[in-house]
Amino acid sequence: MSRQLHKLNAVRVAHTTQKGYYSDGGGLYLQVTTAGVKSWVFRYMRDGQARFMGLGPLHTISLAEARTRALECRKSLIDGADPIDTRRAAQLEARNARAKRKTFDECAEAYIKTHRPGWKNAKHADQWTNTLKTYASPFFGRLTVDLIDTDLVMKALTPIWGSKTETAARVRNRIELILDWAAVHKYRKGENPARWKGHLDKLLPKRSKVQKVEHHPALPYPEIGTFIANLRKQAGDGARALEFLILTAGRTGELIFAEANEFDLTASLWTIPEGRMKKEKEHRIPLPARAIEIITPFVEDARQCGRRYVIPGGKPAKPLSSAAMSAVLKRMDILPTYATVHGFRSSFRDWAGETTHHPREVIEAALSHKLPDKAEAAYARGDQFLKRTSLMQDWAVYCDTIPPRKSPPNSDAAQAPR
Repeated sequence: MSRQLHKLNAVRVAHTTQKGYYSDGGGLYLQVTTAGVKSWVFRYMRDGQARFMGLGPLHTISLAEARTRALECRKSLIDGADPIDTRRAAQLEARNARAKRKTFDECAEAYIKTHRPGWKNAKHADQWTNTLKTYASPFFGRLTVDLIDTDLVMKALTPIWGSKTETAARVRNRIELILDWAAVHKYRKGENPARWKGHLDKLLPKRSKVQKVEHHPALPYPEIGTFIANLRKQAGDGARALEFLILTAGRTGELIFAEANEFDLTASLWTIPEGRMKKEKEHRIPLPARAIEIITPFVEDARQCGRRYVIPGGKPAKPLSSAAMSAVLKRMDILPTYATVHGFRSSFRDWAGETTHHPREVIEAALSHKLPDKAEAAYARGDQFLKRTSLMQDWAVYCDTIPPRKSPPNSDAAQAPR
């Protein structure tokens, strides 16, 4: 390698057209091809062998820049590194880094695919896909996850935080989970910009401050007996399912996805596995006589036919539609603004709390609710099953009772002597 440096100048470089190598010193050469194409080459010796490393074409790399690059190569040689090997390693690392770059949409799709088997039903996966597509993807769906920051998350959440608070909270949580998943897979580094505690809670108002609590319309409990009597006149599996659901104070999803092995008809017991419970904890429901009467034909038929779901749907191997029981209410001319399927749980709660002496913790256990007081919940380790058996039997009796009509003030009955 020549010790003399800077032999070339800009004029000579520009006017040299004959094929060959022209030394600038220090291992830097101007290479001219037969076609007159000019480029820079760094020549050095490694283990007794001459190696040539291209530094770029003249039309892109100037003489001054070529000298800077040659200087970096000489420094690498002094440090014991081979410039060509170093560049190849850097290129390989860059390719690997590009291969590991994933967009938010790609990570969301992978997350949903991975977790779908553990979710309670297919609709949950659809909700994830639809909410993220609607509220997150327009802002950063095509960006790689390493570029997503707090500002982008805020742009997605701010427009809906006040008007669609419940949806916005779910979207925030889903974004956080996806970014955590991406961090574990080394697609991003650093803090999670969608984290609530100690981060977004400083930028957004609490849900309780902006969210309007909307309760499901519930049938007043004094009307339950009359309603049940009319419900029994309705034909179809939807009507039977609705009555069963009312008697057990259960949730729609818990019943429509129920399987035959969950029922012990001899013990009058329905055991819902933790995977289908909102609290993700197994829930045992004592079944009163009328509930057993309703569910027995379905269970026996399912076992005989090998059907997965106890209450069949309109299509083979499908459960009863979640809308089937709402359709029964519609046929009975009960408007959704007056009563809903889920609202019957509130009817049960109101009846139990206002007309019975059953303890609050027993009533809450029947509804599979978490006790709001953490200290109280810590001591309530049992499921209050024996006490709930009495409670549900009382509820079944109440549902089977039609209250007497009140006589008009001016009726003969009102004026009859006592």
